[in-house]
Amino acid sequence: MKLIVGLGNPEPRYDGTRHNIGFAVLDALAKELGVAFRAGKGEFLYAKTVYHGVDVLLQKPLTYMNLSGKAVRDLMHFYKISISDVLVVCDDLNLALGTIRLRAKGSDGGQNGLKNIIAELGRSDFARLRFGIGSPPHKGDTANYVLSKFLPAEQPIVDTAIAYSVRACLSFLEHGIELTMTRFNRRDITTPDRNSPQDTVTEKRSASSQTP
Repeated sequence: MKLIVGLGNPEPRYDGTRHNIGFAVLDALAKELGVAFRAGKGEFLYAKTVYHGVDVLLQKPLTYMNLSGKAVRDLMHFYKISISDVLVVCDDLNLALGTIRLRAKGSDGGQNGLKNIIAELGRSDFARLRFGIGSPPHKGDTANYVLSKFLPAEQPIVDTAIAYSVRACLSFLEHGIELTMTRFNRRDITTPDRNSPQDTVTEKRSASSQTP
């Protein structure tokens, strides 16, 4: 079983903000897979399905960004998910808007959601997809910047990058992180990659109804 986690903040006032891009990618991924999120037995929403014969869990922690780790840890323990089968999707201030970077492991890079997950799991060797949200125009304004919404002029770039991230997530489910990094860590995400997996979902069916 593989787990893809999107990081964000749960209240409606945070919808569409830069810090919630992990939620936005997971919502788009769930739509592509034909599943809907529901409440889990904990502070998270989850969806369960099968993709190309792989059991899949999608998760959106509801503990706010800085406390994301407990929800991830609890779901991993319940389903006995290996850390090598986890992919975390989050925003990144250090990447230009719309830039996507996949890594098999690494530090938190100043991202508090990743920092808390690392603290709760006691290790950092899980895959992550970093979604560039750009840097604040003024130094010291990070908090307000990450909680701000994307500008209308930025939205086409964001939409393209979300669609690209969904493709990368599907590749992770089918092929794992190493091949996905090779195929999707490209500078220009608007140029099709002939070696990338197909964008269509060929298998959409619900798995067992076991509730975490």
